[in-house]
Parts: sequence; C-alpha cells; structure tokens
Amino acid sequence: MQSLESFDKAAFEIIKKEQNRQESEINLIASENYVSNAVLQASASVLTNKYAEGTPGKRYYAGCRFIDEIEQLAIDRCKKVFSKNLSETIDVNLHANVQAHAGSQANMAVYFSMLNPGDTIMGMGLAEGGHLTHGHKVNFSGTVYNSVQYLVNKETELIDFNTVQDMAQKHKPKIIIAGATAYSREIDFKKFSEIAQSVGAYLLCDIAHIAGLVAAGLHNNPVGHADFITSTTHKTLRGPRGAFILSKYKYAKDVDRGVMPGIQGGPLMHVIAAKAVAFKEALEPSFKTYQAQIIKNAQLFAKILESLGYRIVTGGTDNHMFVVDLRSKNVTGRQIEVALEKAGITTSRSCIPYDPEKPWITSGIRIGTPAITTRGMKEKEVELIAQLVDEVVQKCESDACLLKIKEKVKDMCAQYPIYKI
Repeated sequence: MQSLESFDKAAFEIIKKEQNRQESEINLIASENYVSNAVLQASASVLTNKYAEGTPGKRYYAGCRFIDEIEQLAIDRCKKVFSKNLSETIDVNLHANVQAHAGSQANMAVYFSMLNPGDTIMGMGLAEGGHLTHGHKVNFSGTVYNSVQYLVNKETELIDFNTVQDMAQKHKPKIIIAGATAYSREIDFKKFSEIAQSVGAYLLCDIAHIAGLVAAGLHNNPVGHADFITSTTHKTLRGPRGAFILSKYKYAKDVDRGVMPGIQGGPLMHVIAAKAVAFKEALEPSFKTYQAQIIKNAQLFAKILESLGYRIVTGGTDNHMFVVDLRSKNVTGRQIEVALEKAGITTSRSCIPYDPEKPWITSGIRIGTPAITTRGMKEKEVELIAQLVDEVVQKCESDACLLKIKEKVKDMCAQYPIYKI
C-alpha cells in the first residue's frame, strides 16, 4: 500500500489500524472469516474499473470479453462446488448467478422474481435463529410480503417439523425459507422440501452460514431439494464479501432478471473474480480438512463452556457455531459482547429462543469458530480461549482485569498470524 500511504495518509492509517486489530484479536464472530492472499489480490484487481451490466455473452456495455470469461469461471466453479458429490444430471439442471452483492440482496432477488407484494412467505423467527430477510417485520421481507414465522420447540429448541407442516397447511405460503443465522443443528432440507411440495410452495434454502460445510460434504446438501439456494461467499466459505444464487435451471431467467435489472445494476467484477478464486479453494482437498476442524473446534468449545456452568442452546452444535445462554451468570449478551471486546475477543450478542430480553440487549452470545480455525488454532487453543471467555464473564466489571486478558490474547494471536508479511 505504498502509493496509498503517500497519497492519503489518513485512509492508510485507518486501514493499518484495522489490520493490526484483526491480527491482535481473537475473532469468534460466526459470520466472519479471513480470505487468502489470492482472494485479496483478485478483489483489488483492475476488474473494478469495468461496467458489465447483463450476463456473460449478453452485456449492455462493450469491452466485456474477458469479463465474460471471469464471470463464467465463477459460475462453473460455483456449480461444481455444490454439485460435485451429486449426479451429473443435477449439475446440468443447476443454474448459478454470482452477481448478488450480499446475502440480503440474493434473497431479495429471489422474492422479487417469484412473488408479488402481499404474497405470504414463511421463515424462521429471528430470536429462534432466523435472519432479518426471512420475514422479520423491520425488514423489507416482512413489510413487502405477508410474513409468518415458525419458531423452534420450546423444550428442545429444535425445528419442529410437525409445527412447520401445520403452519404451511394453514397459511399456504408462496415461499418457505429454510436456513438460519444462529441455529446450531443440522437442517433437514429434504423434510422442508416435502412440506413445501405438499402446499405448492417454492423452497428457498439460505445456506449463508453453512455453505462451507455443505461444500465439504459435512452438512446435507439442499441441491436437488430446493428450488432456490442463496448464500454469502464469506463466512464458512471463506471468500470475499458477496453472495450467489443457485436454482433449478427452469428458473434461470427469473433469477437473472431478479438480480439485474430487478435490484442491481452493474455487478462488482473484481468481487466476482475473488469469488471464482474462493470457489477454487473450496474444491481443494484441504478445504474439507479445514471445515472438519471448524466443527471439532465448535463442539469442543461448547462442551468446555457447558462444563463451566453455561447453558448451550440446543445442548450443543453440529456446525460452526453455537449460542450461549448467559442468564445463569446474571449478565446480558450486550454486556458480555462489550466486555469481550475490551479483552480483545470479538463476538456477537445473540437472542436465545423465546428471549425475555430485547433484541438490542439479548440473553446470549453467539460463538463461531471459522476465523480462529483459519488462523490454525485447534483443540489446545480452543481450551485456552474458552477459559478466557469464562474469565471475562466473571470479571466483566473490571477494566483492569480485561486489559490483562487482552495481553494474553495478543500473545496467543502473535503465534497465529493471519497474513505473514
């Protein structure tokens, strides 16, 4: 960044501070990760200069012959990542759009392409683990459309498919959304598909959080069950910030038009190039090893915190994250999120199912292991981090204690640099 430093010292210094923060803090935010140098290079490439409204071979601007190549590469690799363990027939019948700027836009594009305002959609409630775009009342999905929300079982905190079936029969939604942002158990996409078919609904599977696990074959795959699959490319997939949409091929034109001109103009071609690189990384054998370690780290983390007197929502995890109920410690999610950050540990407060606290406060925190696993941290480090989290909870009122913990965190992080300079 020498030229940036010489031209704009202020911007350079802020970026440098953020780089130092990332290097020196433990990141337990389930939706964040660190991209490779190759992904960084692609996302900072000259492709940012090019307008390319349209799709490969059908652009509204000239000069797109190489742009077409990079987007087609991303499309082909995306399809391969999510169909490589399935039959060739599924791959042929699969369509991919890699232009969506974010997961929210991917969901919006599907809704706008297949629904009319006022149509009924059915997704998981926010406190139970769903996402804002799954029909929450403060989001476009809950204002443009008639939204009904399924909850989890109050005792098990798991998806109750009998309830989902009953709600689908009662409300006859046009789209059922399967997927979550804070649900730690494997989701049965086949069962969701059967319910959707029974009421003539489309099935949208939002795999933003678990895409890396699905790609590695460590979570069941919605391809073949879902009409539409949306996902971000960051989180467990470890790519740039962006998204994609997979669909049955018969919906290809609807999806493409839903993205552009439906909700977006020119795609971010430098980000699409970075997506192509990330998809290639996801096809490497080492990617499955990485995803398996993410799950091992999350399961051990949850087990240790449980042994220290914390209640883990659903009793554990099958994936990369879990939610910790903090009520037994007489603290709130917001309080511990702030204390953890003072101690050099970033995580996010999270509602627990049927949370008595307001969404801004919450009764829990969500812990994810993708980022620490990318750094090379394994079981030994997870044990230490879990102990530090517990220490923060116990000493959350003492800034002096939190600063001491922060020094321990910095020492640990120095042993696992993100980017070797």
